Parts: sequence; structure tokens; C-alpha cells
Amino acid sequence: MLFFVEHATRLVHIAGATANPTGAWVAQQARNLVMDLGDRAEQLRFLIRDRDAKFTGVFDEVFTSLGVRVIRTPVRAPWANAIAERWVGTVRRECTDRLLIYNEQHLRRVLTAYERHYNTHRPHRARDRRPPQPPPPTGTPTDLNHIRLKRRQAVDGLINEYRNVA
Repeated sequence: MLFFVEHATRLVHIAGATANPTGAWVAQQARNLVMDLGDRAEQLRFLIRDRDAKFTGVFDEVFTSLGVRVIRTPVRAPWANAIAERWVGTVRRECTDRLLIYNEQHLRRVLTAYERHYNTHRPHRARDRRPPQPPPPTGTPTDLNHIRLKRRQAVDGLINEYRNVA
């Protein structure tokens, strides 16, 4: 799986998943991300990545052409990119370790659902318990004894999300 995390907001972009990633595949996923970001891609300043051989010069060129500075992490220093490492741990603990993944298509479907949950619902300590893309407010209840919540199951019923009923 190839993913990108925006440092300031903790917004996750899952670029793709494959059993056999190659340098060409990784570069194409980077191009797809830049196209998906549109005008927001011009706001990028840094890309922190590890030293995997799959990150070829073509991959780096996708970002350097936008004026993004590509920074490679030091050798054997996984915490040099701690936000990405934390996301890997989170998606494993909360999602993939609890499911039996059948194939790539199933993995993509589960990760897409988890990405939506992570970006729009899951609270983050670094963001004062707010998700990266919070939903619009539904109004503040005045009588806490009459709050009604609506439960929605996400990620194949693995996670429950709760919202105030308007």
C-alpha cells in the first residue's frame, strides 16, 4: 500500500495497493495524487520518504517539478517520519489486524472505507480531538438529557461512528 499523509492536518491519501509494487507503479500513483490534489498540490513544500528502491528518480521528479523538496529519511531511522509510522500502526491496530483480507480488491475497499473514517470522523490528539476533515456542525444541544445519537457502522461493521441527530 502506498499512502501520503499531510503533516499539518493529518489528512491521509491512500494512493493504491498492489502485491508487486514497482518503481513505475509508485511513480504513477504519485502522478495520480498530484492530479487529485489539483491546485492544492502547489501548496506542498516538502515530501518526506524512506530510502526504498521503488522511489525512483521519476517519483521524485513528480514532486520536484512542483517545487517540492524531497527529503529522504536517514538509514535505519523509522521514527524520522513518525507521523507516517503512527498511521501505519493505527491502520493495522484498528483495521487490518482485525479482518481477514481476501484479495487486493477487498483490501482496497476496506482501506478506502477506513481512509474515509480516519479523515472525517476519527479524533486526533495533535488536532485537539478533531478529525482532519470535520463534518459541518449540526448545532449545539442545550439540554444534554435529550441528546439523540445516530450510530453508523464503518469499515464492514468493524468501527462504529456516532453523530448527533439534527
